[in-house]
Amino acid sequence: MTERLAVVTGAARGIGAAAARRLAGDGWSLLLLDACAPQPAADYPMPGPEDLAAVARDCAAAGAKSVGTLVADVSDGSVRGLLRDLLAGRVPSAVVTAAGVIRGDAAWAIPDDAFELTLRVNLFGVRHLADACVPAMIEAGAGRFVAVSSAAALRAMPARSAAKGAVVSYVRALAADLAGTGVTANVVCPGSTRGSMLGASAAVYDLPDQEAFAAQALLRRLLEPGEVAAAIAWLCGPDSSALTGAVIPVDAGLTA
Repeated sequence: MTERLAVVTGAARGIGAAAARRLAGDGWSLLLLDACAPQPAADYPMPGPEDLAAVARDCAAAGAKSVGTLVADVSDGSVRGLLRDLLAGRVPSAVVTAAGVIRGDAAWAIPDDAFELTLRVNLFGVRHLADACVPAMIEAGAGRFVAVSSAAALRAMPARSAAKGAVVSYVRALAADLAGTGVTANVVCPGSTRGSMLGASAAVYDLPDQEAFAAQALLRRLLEPGEVAAAIAWLCGPDSSALTGAVIPVDAGLTA
């Protein structure tokens, strides 16, 4: 593959935006996806098209070879066709699935629409990107598939859905299916990372603000999105060639 092209979902803010900016600084070409629309069952603000456009401008300024955007909901299976059309035969060297939503309900009490939303965005979104991108990566004989899950997939936490744990299982199975193809699949599990989603989590737990989460980690601080992005960028590059099926906690010691 002559072009290092990365597809990044959830790119309008948070870890997805930070990953896009980090890859841009490393000279990647980028295709950035985000729904950029409210999710009725998730009661906190979502980014808009202007946020995705701002990240794209940042990436171009940071050194990306090219930057494309797609406003599309990864939870909807139609994203596969939209993405294939936009790629127009180009083969991604890396896919980063950072799109995600949270809810704060007890396991037995989460409303059906909210449970379905977490599964469709957090899990089905990963599957849809694999379906759209992995076959071409296999044909090329190289590629990196990196899913962003959560520290909540690695330890018991109240008011967390099963979706992030399912992402870990799905990507491990994907890695097994990719054996011998030259394509790897790994998972990053961030801990408490500063941003709007962590602010929403603070409200779920009746905490005064997101800074209260810092006390839970061994480093006694929140993560910055760029710190998680650094791990993602490494997994997208050649130095991670010995890893597949790995689950990497970038969590300031939360799950140690």
